Amino acid sequence: MQVAGDEGKDPEEARPSASRPPESRSERLRRHGRRGRLYASAVAAVALLVVVVALVVENTRQVKLSWVIGTTHASLVWIIVAAAILGWLLGIITSVIFRLRTRRRSPR
Repeated sequence: MQVAGDEGKDPEEARPSASRPPESRSERLRRHGRRGRLYASAVAAVALLVVVVALVVENTRQVKLSWVIGTTHASLVWIIVAAAILGWLLGIITSVIFRLRTRRRSPR
């Protein structure tokens, strides 16, 4: 008996399990491990988002920011975000500089 849409096909080709060998144990474990890492990454991303939202909600008050020349007022959360971005950028720049200065040079 042929299923609609299988006209002209060999019944052996219609069965997906007949065309490929069974999955080995190591392949199955690798596939499940990859899926587990994806779920863990998703949970970590959601947890990080919750922490960021809580940080914003708890730190909305205005604070006095003293500079070398004068003072300003800013929301505490913006100061934290600006400091985090500045630190991240400085870390990237530092790692690039270290990589450029410590890379191997080809002998001449």
